[in-house]
Amino acid sequence: MGFNDRGNSFRGRDSNRGGFRGGNSGPREMTKVTCSDCGVETEVPFKPTEGRPVYCRECLPNHRKF
Repeated sequence: MGFNDRGNSFRGRDSNRGGFRGGNSGPREMTKVTCSDCGVETEVPFKPTEGRPVYCRECLPNHRKF
């Protein structure tokens, strides 16, 4: 019995295994925030979690961990 004979249904791009799939679901809802580093007012495409810092595009690379 070979691998393909086992009834596996994985079809690469056709399978939906989660993760980011791209797609265009229309315009994102932007939220106005103040950068936790420099204090500039900016917009982010998500609703920030209370108590967590939010950074502008210029400050964000300084806080990435990789």
